[in-house]
Amino acid sequence: MICEDAYQYQQLHGQKDHMMTMMMMDLRTSPPSSPISPSSSPKSPSYNEDEEERLQVVNLSGMALQSLPNPSLNLANICKLDLSNNHIKKIPESLTARLLNLIALDIHSNQIKALPNSIGCLSKLKILNVSGNFLVSLPKTIQNCRSLEELNANFNELVRLPDNIGLELTNLRKLCVNSNKLIILPNSITYLTSLRVLDARLNCLMILPEDLENLINLEILNVSQNFQYLSALPSSIGLLLNLLELDISYNRITVLPESIGCMRRLRKLSAEGNPLVSPPIEVVEQSLQAVREYLSQKMNGKLVNMAAKKKTWGFRKLVKYGTFNGRSRAWTREEREGLIMPEYRPIDILASTKFPVMCSPRRLFSPRTYFSR
Repeated sequence: MICEDAYQYQQLHGQKDHMMTMMMMDLRTSPPSSPISPSSSPKSPSYNEDEEERLQVVNLSGMALQSLPNPSLNLANICKLDLSNNHIKKIPESLTARLLNLIALDIHSNQIKALPNSIGCLSKLKILNVSGNFLVSLPKTIQNCRSLEELNANFNELVRLPDNIGLELTNLRKLCVNSNKLIILPNSITYLTSLRVLDARLNCLMILPEDLENLINLEILNVSQNFQYLSALPSSIGLLLNLLELDISYNRITVLPESIGCMRRLRKLSAEGNPLVSPPIEVVEQSLQAVREYLSQKMNGKLVNMAAKKKTWGFRKLVKYGTFNGRSRAWTREEREGLIMPEYRPIDILASTKFPVMCSPRRLFSPRTYFSR
């Protein structure tokens, strides 16, 4: 009878509400109570009884939701909310305003066009995933999420980021905005001193901020596949002394900044798909160490022309001498260096395949001593 009643309850109240109740889990459980002896000391006055409240995880991912169901629990008790892979078009302002203890919010792969301004009320939020939506911009109030450590806004339609995004998000460690329509990154992004990963590939970036050296903890920078838009890198990129990976592939960059030669911790450089002139593409294809040495020598003015080292199969330098029947005389410096054309005597000879040696270039352009041996 109990099982039948439970089944009927599920049919009456709907599967979604039932799943919402079943997906709530306790993040922490109170320790088993132990008998208190008469000598036990009472709790200190600083003990916060609110800490005994159970924080819950709500997972409504992949349930084909078009709108959010009316919650049957206290929203202030939710620490993680997963609404990903649904058909949600709007997040109510009143919902986010009451998620006071929310730490992680995942709404990726929905149909959301704008985030509520009340998202700035989430002062404890650390992880925000809004990728795979139709967002054109992020609300300016996002700067109030001062605990935010990871922001994922990939695969949207972002044209620009808030100008003040970097002024307050001092704890942000990972910023992913790839596959959007960004033209520039705001200058305030250089204030993200805790940032370790910046992924801005597959955009329309035309320029990068000048003061990149302020990102003292940045380890991974990916600005690849901006194709015909990004044509230059700021010289300050070489001052990212903690950078480990740099991906600038498939852009329109012709010259790498010489300061990259100072990046001693850099272990991976991807620069294919660029019309590079300095360093030449053959140097880039050798190794990262070859690129580093090339740029260091260029910075110090000690760069040796790579083309001069190439061996040729023909004459290395054509020097004009007299013909084999000319008179021996002293040569001036200008004539030895080929600056003045000396007087040649005509050669009366029949060009024929019967006498190939007589017409060879080596015989015609060699000094008289060659034939006097």
